[in-house]
Amino acid sequence: MMNAVITGTGTYIPPVTKVNDQFNTNTFLHTNGVAFENENPVIIEKFKSITGIEERRYAISDHLASDLGFFAAQKAIEDAKIDKEIIDYIIFAHNFGDVRHQTTQTDILPSLGTRVKHLLQIDNPNCIAYDILFGCPGWVQGVIQAQAFIQAGIAQKVLVIGGETLSRVIDHHDRDSMIYSDGAGACIVEAKKTSSKGILSHASQTFAKEEAYHLFFGKSYNLALDQDTRYIKMHGRKIYEFALNKVPMAMKTALDKSGVPVAKLKKILIHQANEKMDEAIIKRFYRLYKKPIPENIMPMSIGKLGNSSVATVPTLLDLILKGKLPNHEIEKGDVIMLASVGAGMNINAIIYQY
Repeated sequence: MMNAVITGTGTYIPPVTKVNDQFNTNTFLHTNGVAFENENPVIIEKFKSITGIEERRYAISDHLASDLGFFAAQKAIEDAKIDKEIIDYIIFAHNFGDVRHQTTQTDILPSLGTRVKHLLQIDNPNCIAYDILFGCPGWVQGVIQAQAFIQAGIAQKVLVIGGETLSRVIDHHDRDSMIYSDGAGACIVEAKKTSSKGILSHASQTFAKEEAYHLFFGKSYNLALDQDTRYIKMHGRKIYEFALNKVPMAMKTALDKSGVPVAKLKKILIHQANEKMDEAIIKRFYRLYKKPIPENIMPMSIGKLGNSSVATVPTLLDLILKGKLPNHEIEKGDVIMLASVGAGMNINAIIYQY
């Protein structure tokens, strides 16, 4: 059986940096429209202590999510040293489509995958382009789908992209708006005759009975604004509790299916959602094995890049592979985990050997 191997990665980190102090002029409100009792510097400092975010990146006004995905895809194709015309599938993971600057209207016609294929100027009609909506775990799920295509014998090379411009769907009166950022990451997944590297196992879950609307589109907290306009919203405490209760077990399921002992894990690349939450997830994961947390196991980029949803995991992977994340590296033979949680509520994890 052919195995699915990542042969190239690429990322696009937008140039506009917004630091925490730039939120000092915002008017943060409770869900009922009432102002917070604390001043903004206090709110922002507490936010930083929980999330670890000091700054985040926003796309320039002329760039859409599909543009960011295109930039990352170009780099991944170049890194893999392949001809774009032999790509069998383009899978674009996102949640809000192309949102133009100073609007919240989403545009997914045509699909973002198709838009990237157009921007790449791929002639081959047998290169199939489509989108996947799976919350923040979308890019990881796209890689899982790429593996399925490869093992089914219907694809040899798959381009998987995760891109988002969350800065355009935030309510500036919601303090959670400080979490979100823009960016894109991509990879080429290829079929290789090998049993010693590539995707070893994976796990995916959707919890929707009680958890479906933990993340949702809702009205502004400023009741004086147009209440028909919708923004990204979340029940933060419910998401935190859900993640701590469900994600570690899904990670364990993926690792146990691989047959790799937990001590062999070199890195865990987890969705950059919230620093405290990610740390708690890792702590509970190792507790399931009754093992201490290894030093330097969990690389983090959220402090400087914020939460760019589907883009956080591929961006983190590319930064490490390109030697751009200090004190972290992935070497030949290393086993890593890619894991994510997000809207749906969806969870997934991949065990991968380089």
